[in-house]
Amino acid sequence: MQRSLRCLYVKENSLPEEIIIPNTLKAKQEKVEGLIEYTYLPNDDNVVIICNEEGKINGMGPNRDTGYDIVFGPFLIVGETSDDGEDRSLTDEQISKYKEYFGKESIEKTETKVIEILMSKNQDINL
Repeated sequence: MQRSLRCLYVKENSLPEEIIIPNTLKAKQEKVEGLIEYTYLPNDDNVVIICNEEGKINGMGPNRDTGYDIVFGPFLIVGETSDDGEDRSLTDEQISKYKEYFGKESIEKTETKVIEILMSKNQDINL
């Protein structure tokens, strides 16, 4: 088992930050501010997103659109989970790729999608 985990930490309206944390449940829960949930990106099984399982219901704000859904609250990006169930550190290439993937354009895209969803719901209420 890797004792430490090189990953990206993504907070709402912030660019991804490369960090190293202990490869423990407690450290992951501290970063996502609660219970953890694993999710994936479309067409990419080389990384895993670790987010707050209750982010949508506990008042956390929308963070990023992953293609499947919008993640609420801070999240971590780590290398795919190994056969033994342990998370892996990101490679240099993955760090670069996902810093760009979740960069400024991703923030703007997510904001636009959230506004569209809210406007759509508002229209439904007014009908």
